[in-house]
Amino acid sequence: MTNQTLLEDFKNHLTFERQLSPNTTASYGSDAEHFLEYCEANEKDPLTITPEFLDQYNYQLRVIEKLAATSIFRKMEAVKCFYKFLLIEEKIKDDPTRFLKSPKLAQKIPTQLTREEMDRLLSYPAEKFDEIRTVTIIELLYAAGLRVSELINLRLENVNLVEKWVLALGKGGKQRFVPIHDRAVERIKQYLAEREAHFAAKEVDSELFLNKNGKKISRVSVWKDLAALGRKANISQPLHPHLFRHTFASHLLQGGADLRSLQEMLGHANLTTTQIYTHLDVSDLKAKHKKYHPHG
Repeated sequence: MTNQTLLEDFKNHLTFERQLSPNTTASYGSDAEHFLEYCEANEKDPLTITPEFLDQYNYQLRVIEKLAATSIFRKMEAVKCFYKFLLIEEKIKDDPTRFLKSPKLAQKIPTQLTREEMDRLLSYPAEKFDEIRTVTIIELLYAAGLRVSELINLRLENVNLVEKWVLALGKGGKQRFVPIHDRAVERIKQYLAEREAHFAAKEVDSELFLNKNGKKISRVSVWKDLAALGRKANISQPLHPHLFRHTFASHLLQGGADLRSLQEMLGHANLTTTQIYTHLDVSDLKAKHKKYHPHG
């Protein structure tokens, strides 16, 4: 069996059996391919490698290629996943990665926007259709904490403005209902009126957010539109979709939301992922410490 066949079988496993997203499958596949190329360059059969060879590969990534810890971590995790697949398929009897330790990563604290910055963005005097669409996107990202993939795939029937919720299609095809507030409902209604007038009788796609041709907006367009509006609104840090997801989570916790509820709204499979947001509001903690401590 060739390395290329192993690689294709691995990617099919990720897509059809584990049902990972196309982006995740492509990332794992690319990293596994990098490892298989290293095996070929060193005339090693990937089905018979030893833990010592994996240490050699780790050295290659760290010292020779001088990759960042995050890149090494990702590549080694892909290798682990690849060998778990080979074990499941009974192509190997022992997993050479079972004692392999990936480099520890420093926990990154997500950045967020302030309430004042959010107010500035949401009160931006949008006049053109693309600006109205972008402000509505910001309102919805901030109201529901959606991922950009979930946002661009929202169809009209996924948005219930009467009962005030959206149906998000998350990672691995998982669905979740996320509530939205009155302000978001009103903003979406205004956008839909503009959308109808802008396209008039033209036949358009059924997604909520459309590009100038009436087709589903792309994630690249969302990134560009957010960055452009951020500059117009004089926001110092570059805007991107995930920034609003971080801001949504942080502001909810600051307002008293519990982690379990936030986990459900964000669609996190593991509560540990949600817990990173508990580290965000250092300034608020300092203020409370000063207010309530006897020596504050």
